[in-house]
Amino acid sequence: MTLTPEQFERAATFEAHQQRLAQLQRMSYRELQQLLTGDPAEAALWVRSAAEYGVPAAQLRLGRMLLEGNGVERDERMAFTWFERAADGGDPEAMNMAGRCHENGWGVPVDFRQAAERYRASAEAGHDWGEYNLGNLLFDGRGVAQDVAAALQWYLRASHRGHGRAMNLAARCFEEGWGCAKSPAEAAEWYRRSAESGYFRAQFNYAVLLAELGDGAAAADWFSKALSSGDAGIRQAVARVLAGATDGALAALRERLR
Repeated sequence: MTLTPEQFERAATFEAHQQRLAQLQRMSYRELQQLLTGDPAEAALWVRSAAEYGVPAAQLRLGRMLLEGNGVERDERMAFTWFERAADGGDPEAMNMAGRCHENGWGVPVDFRQAAERYRASAEAGHDWGEYNLGNLLFDGRGVAQDVAAALQWYLRASHRGHGRAMNLAARCFEEGWGCAKSPAEAAEWYRRSAESGYFRAQFNYAVLLAELGDGAAAADWFSKALSSGDAGIRQAVARVLAGATDGALAALRERLR
């Protein structure tokens, strides 16, 4: 029996795939890690083979590559499928990504309840982004009953793991008394930590706080950092705050922005 060119190509592709699976079985942990973090275009075939072999880290990476169109053709639906497979395999980061798909409608209809379930599983497994995202849904009452106090607790859990955005929101809760008693000291501490992590919104918020406390030089420094890493909205917000500033350092920064 003579194979057609198409049949021969399929057979060759299958044989190459089987060879990659055999090599994956012999790889050390370090070799596998290097493979999964390499250049997407070069690693695509290997990542897919490892994903199909059942490696959750590969399934997660393949999902990200498909979601972003990085090294492979963009396919949100397939990205969600791979996130789900990795999540079902117990990967907390994949649980979070599956939640993001449900929340944002990436490859699947928007479903806040399902997003909350995936975020909660990720959060309970100790993943900082899962904790942060679950906190956001609890704060807004999307997919779950609104519970600002519980949201703050999840923000704090993520904050203690070094999550910059969660630190900023925890600070805001303490500043405004959302889900807790107002605590200017706690707010200042978490704004500082978030700002130092590099999050531009916290850098702005911490600068505002410092300006209100009369430390214009330090405030100007943090405003400058927020401007260098932030977006157009932050630039406008800084300009509004500085419009009536009388402190020398803040007035000098205002002049530089003109």
